Amino acid sequence: MKIVVRDIPPRAAWALEQAGVHPLLARLYAARGVRSGDELDDALARLLPPATLKGAPQAARLLADAIAHDRRICIVADYDCDGATACAVGLRGLRLLGARHADYLVPNRVIDGYGLTPPIARRVAEQGADLLVTVDNGIASVEGVREARRLGLQVLVTDHHLPGGELPEADAIVNPNQPGCGFESKAIAGVGVMLYVLMALRHELRARGSFGAAGQPRLEPLLPLVALGTVADVVRLDTNNRRLVAQGLKRVRAGQMPPGMAALFEVAGRRAAQATTFDFGFALGPRLNAAGRLADMRLGIECLLTDDAGRAQEFARQLDAINRERREIEGGMREQAMLAAEGLLDERAAPPSAISVFDPGFHEGVVGIVASRLKDRLHRPAFVFAASSAPGHEHELKGSGRSIPGFHLRDALDLVAKRHPGVLLRFGGHAMAAGCTIAQAQLGRFEQAFAQVAEEWLDAATLTRRLETDGPLAPEYLRPDLVDLLAREVWGQGFAPPTFSDEVQVVSQRLVGQEKNHLQARLLYRGEPIDAIWFSHTEPLPERPLLAFRLDVNEWRGERRVQLLVEGAQSREAGRKI
Repeated sequence: MKIVVRDIPPRAAWALEQAGVHPLLARLYAARGVRSGDELDDALARLLPPATLKGAPQAARLLADAIAHDRRICIVADYDCDGATACAVGLRGLRLLGARHADYLVPNRVIDGYGLTPPIARRVAEQGADLLVTVDNGIASVEGVREARRLGLQVLVTDHHLPGGELPEADAIVNPNQPGCGFESKAIAGVGVMLYVLMALRHELRARGSFGAAGQPRLEPLLPLVALGTVADVVRLDTNNRRLVAQGLKRVRAGQMPPGMAALFEVAGRRAAQATTFDFGFALGPRLNAAGRLADMRLGIECLLTDDAGRAQEFARQLDAINRERREIEGGMREQAMLAAEGLLDERAAPPSAISVFDPGFHEGVVGIVASRLKDRLHRPAFVFAASSAPGHEHELKGSGRSIPGFHLRDALDLVAKRHPGVLLRFGGHAMAAGCTIAQAQLGRFEQAFAQVAEEWLDAATLTRRLETDGPLAPEYLRPDLVDLLAREVWGQGFAPPTFSDEVQVVSQRLVGQEKNHLQARLLYRGEPIDAIWFSHTEPLPERPLLAFRLDVNEWRGERRVQLLVEGAQSREAGRKI
């Protein structure tokens, strides 16, 4: 690992300060590519216009016609947090805009697999739907869309995933990543795409005279759900996504959110009045995702759809219990996966360029999380496989992969498929996360083929973990109110939360926690005493390390004191990772 300091363009930082931005925030924003105060304006009026999203006008006409003729609409959702929030936004929004017959269907991860498959299309038709709408899936569902159309359904695909070589023959497709789409925010999440479809629909209904501009239904109450899904799906927080998240956070902090979100904050022990993107990504998101991984995502969707506070509390408690079970399963799998990965390592060499792990006892609902942990630990692209439990697919393995910067995971799978036809039965995903299905007998060939691509694409620089920081922090900024200021801003994927680095003097250190697996230290930071903690780390620090850290506030008996959350360290003398 190498600790590096982000470049901070002085002119950009100065321009932001002149625009009234706090000096510390101006420095942080400039280092993340913000060049003017206009980019920090999170007003709804500054959102990208729906008309620039290819397919949105056609989708609006399709939905408006369905509403006008009282047709039945069925949303086919995905089973992760983005899919659940997109489904809830779609249903709430359609009902606001006059749809009387709107329902949903969410595939089961284990039984149905991902996306709009032909069997799912048949189930939608059997339920009597006229219009099928996908959210957070569908762009790769060529056969599923074909089957739906054969059965007489109209099909609207709303998605944000990368398309394959063939687009589905839907009545309308809304996806910023489809060919010919000029929408600037290619990183918008599935829930954001659905919001934009609703914005276009409202415009279409207004043009048809269904209501005037003054009396039109308001879509702003959907923004907390949009913010949650956007952060939880770990999409890049470009300017438009940051505006969506900021608007959602404002409403959550004001108590303006669905009862299910409020209940999730409560069971997670978080305060909605002080909500941050961290809460979305690490408290609410995992509890919703757990339902899709281990149970049925209908539980998560119903939690987000209900307006009954009592039902919301019950749903949230069930989701919290499932998430605890998920953590237990993940812990055991992670230990097994690390043992398997370490078996691939040679004591005299670095880890291989890519890691593939399978164990018959792995649960397919948690392989993605374990792959992420492996990737973080070894800084290598990692795939974790579990045996499929779907009926008729007992000899297949389902894999989930996570990648590192500089290695496009879906493109790597595409190359494996071209070089070794038949190895991959199905695959799809993004640059940093992807999934695939293989025959169990092909595991060895996949491991070799995947590792070969990694050997070709990755060099020593890419395989060296870089911990980017914002450099030293002036001691006068080590105040609780400044930490609160930073916490209230929108941080996330592609817009990293502030991490600082500087040389410190270690006064004392000890291991804490029930299992003595956290390092607590008393430091002198530029002559000022301060506490620090390094979670899940047990090796002692040298006397004067270069420390990378985030800021936190520790509350004890009514007193709020700043502490450092250590992210990494290296010895100044040896220039090595600690």
